[in-house]
Amino acid sequence: MLSGLYMSAQVTRADYQRADTAMKCASRVYSPAIHPIWVDSTHYFYYKNHEKNGDFYYLVNAVTGKQQKSSSKKGLAAFAGKDKQLKSSLLNKDEPPQFYYEMFPKITPMPVVSPDKQWKAYIKDNNVYVSHELKKGEIEEFALSMDGTVHLRYDSTALIWSPDSKKLATLKIHDVTERRIPLIESSPSTQKQPILQWRNYAKPGDVLPVASPVLFDVANRKQISVDASLYENQYALYLTGWRNDSRAFTFEFNQRGHQRYIVGEVNAVDGTIRHLVDEKTKTFIYYNNNFRYDLNDGKEILWISERDGWRHLYLIDGITGTVKQQVTRGEWVVRRVDYVDESNRMVYFMASGFNKGEDPYNLHYCRIHLDGTGFQDMTPENANHRVSFSTDRQYFTDVYSRPDLPPVSQLKRTKDASTIAILQRCDISQIVSEGWTMPEVFCAKGRDGKTDIWGNIYRPSHFDSSKSYPVVEFIYAGPHDSSVTKDFIPESHLMVKLVELGFIVVQSDGMGTCNRSKAFHDVCWKNLKDAGYPDRIAWIKAAADKYNYMDTTRVGVYGWSAGGQNAMAALLWFNNFYKAAVALCGCHDNRMDKIWWNEQWMGYPIDKSYSESSNVDNAWRLKGKLLLINGELDDNVDPASTLQVVSALMKANKNFEQLYLPGKTHNLGGNFELHRINDFFVKNLMHQDPPEWE
Repeated sequence: MLSGLYMSAQVTRADYQRADTAMKCASRVYSPAIHPIWVDSTHYFYYKNHEKNGDFYYLVNAVTGKQQKSSSKKGLAAFAGKDKQLKSSLLNKDEPPQFYYEMFPKITPMPVVSPDKQWKAYIKDNNVYVSHELKKGEIEEFALSMDGTVHLRYDSTALIWSPDSKKLATLKIHDVTERRIPLIESSPSTQKQPILQWRNYAKPGDVLPVASPVLFDVANRKQISVDASLYENQYALYLTGWRNDSRAFTFEFNQRGHQRYIVGEVNAVDGTIRHLVDEKTKTFIYYNNNFRYDLNDGKEILWISERDGWRHLYLIDGITGTVKQQVTRGEWVVRRVDYVDESNRMVYFMASGFNKGEDPYNLHYCRIHLDGTGFQDMTPENANHRVSFSTDRQYFTDVYSRPDLPPVSQLKRTKDASTIAILQRCDISQIVSEGWTMPEVFCAKGRDGKTDIWGNIYRPSHFDSSKSYPVVEFIYAGPHDSSVTKDFIPESHLMVKLVELGFIVVQSDGMGTCNRSKAFHDVCWKNLKDAGYPDRIAWIKAAADKYNYMDTTRVGVYGWSAGGQNAMAALLWFNNFYKAAVALCGCHDNRMDKIWWNEQWMGYPIDKSYSESSNVDNAWRLKGKLLLINGELDDNVDPASTLQVVSALMKANKNFEQLYLPGKTHNLGGNFELHRINDFFVKNLMHQDPPEWE
């Protein structure tokens, strides 16, 4: 179905059509990674499997590993025997969506009833009130505060009772008016004239609300003074609950600039505050990766920190705030904590980087005792692992794969991490017979000549090493994560068309991105223009030294959002190497983008580093071919950011292309945009006129 593309031949419409066909190759990949659905609290799960003869359902007994197959999910009920609960669940259980996230936070209902059911707490006229029933039909109400105003109010969503129902904690909020950005919907479907829309949108340097913890003694109808002056310079402060014995409540404080993070405990008797955790750094604390788990009613705290240069778990004494035990250690990182087994004093987590010679981003499922002993990698295969547990956690499925290793799905026993059964092995024989080329996981040294940089190389189907291929990098250097694919994915609509048109497409994670050491990550600090490019360039050159069919005189780059900022930056600061770039919905000046993401990496207060990393202020540096694409209704990245780049390029008398798309949001990846991207690189790296559109 796929045929070779010869660099000497003109790229034709037929080539574009073959590239479209390549995007549908997933239908010819059989027994891909399973997505198990555990049946309630049983030891059974089922999954849907795509096979050459169609789609089938499998019911698996996790105890034995026995699988039973049916052409429909309801057909699995026949295997339930006399187990009425299992049969009922199979007949009635709907398949959950594959991807889910909670769009809106849960709001505490008002009024908030005390644990002993005797009191109700609520906000009225911006103040805290409580009421209780004196006798049937007779309600007593009284105010615990009298100083609340519209802009200095008590927070109804943070009202929390002490377990003994004697105390009440909440937050007092000093509100500010949040910045709004205008969006003009130029071509609405409901009317002829444009529609002006507004979005709340705080930007770096803006004044933020300030929250302070407050404490009320309900029985004595008084407020207990809490000195919160230390926490006024804040990005955020929020309450995290009461101790079970009602001795105190806790809060977490993120200082503005993200260089200090505190877990505080407020004494319920006198309102004094103790710091249980006080993280400090000269660069940034990546608070989105924080983890905290209180054990023994706060007598101990399991906490994640990069204080030794790697992201690890620490057991903190909840009384003194000192470290009792560094639970994990070494030149590797804890990626996500999954479960804390308090009774056995063991923690289960995902980690990466501890196997020498293996891709350090591969996720492994691990466990360790809280005293730091007994570390075990429960998924030791050299691959990226995805796990799913039974309700009682006695059994789990493990799907492992790499970009160059089709998935293997297996069932394991938690107790000893032994394999019960291999469930499926992915079959890619058909697409291989059609000429599909396996991606390559490639490693080379970065800018310092010492640090390993990892990435993927994607070659066209029917690849011919005697030809010369232009190289295009798909970039996302957003420091909040690493971005290179670690699972086996035979097609990606964002890359496969370019690959099949005759480009070699590459991805790598350069310095400044997440999930390696703290020093590796810190390269981004006040330096987003870097985008790891010195490492990416060294990596591509190393690949080209090994594979002389990679033409480093014809290198392009493209990316979305932060990747859009990165793509344009290539033609400003690294234009001796990159010759063409497509920047989609880029945050081209970090002062114009959302506050939480940009102050995290660029710091607060605003300083010259923002200008030094700005694509707008440095637009005069442009060299090479640039295509800017963004949507008029983008409420993730202010559309004005791209328009300011356009203005700066015009003032600098630079030639470029622009697509400003009506009705489009931040979600740019439709056929029209992808077609334009492909045409752009065909024209500017292959130096050919792309075929006319149908």
